[in-house]
Amino acid sequence: MKRKLPVFYDCSNCPAYCCTYSRIEVTVRDLARLARHFAIGVREAKKRFTKRGEDPGEIVLRHKKDEHFGTACRFLDPETRRCTIYEARPTVCRQFPGTVRCGYYDFLSFERGNQDDKEYISTTWNHS
Repeated sequence: MKRKLPVFYDCSNCPAYCCTYSRIEVTVRDLARLARHFAIGVREAKKRFTKRGEDPGEIVLRHKKDEHFGTACRFLDPETRRCTIYEARPTVCRQFPGTVRCGYYDFLSFERGNQDDKEYISTTWNHS
């Protein structure tokens, strides 16, 4: 049995910093998952939800305008700050942050404490 490590962050208390990465990579397997989720073909899913990345052969999710960060993943709900396709999200999202701590959450917790404001959202975090 695989032992689960404790985590020291809570995504439900974050404004979805990770969803604002300009390059949210999508694999062929992710495209198939998206296609199943929306009951469409893989080609249609690729056309509707992705675009070419900066690297050759790279496919990334499309973005939409976001009031806090300029743009964010097209599947981020702007009100709840939650993923609207959580069960079908790409592998990179499933694996994030990949450690027991999240730098974004640590930063946010520090800023909220410094500002004495539980709702504070910093839009100055540079995560390109």
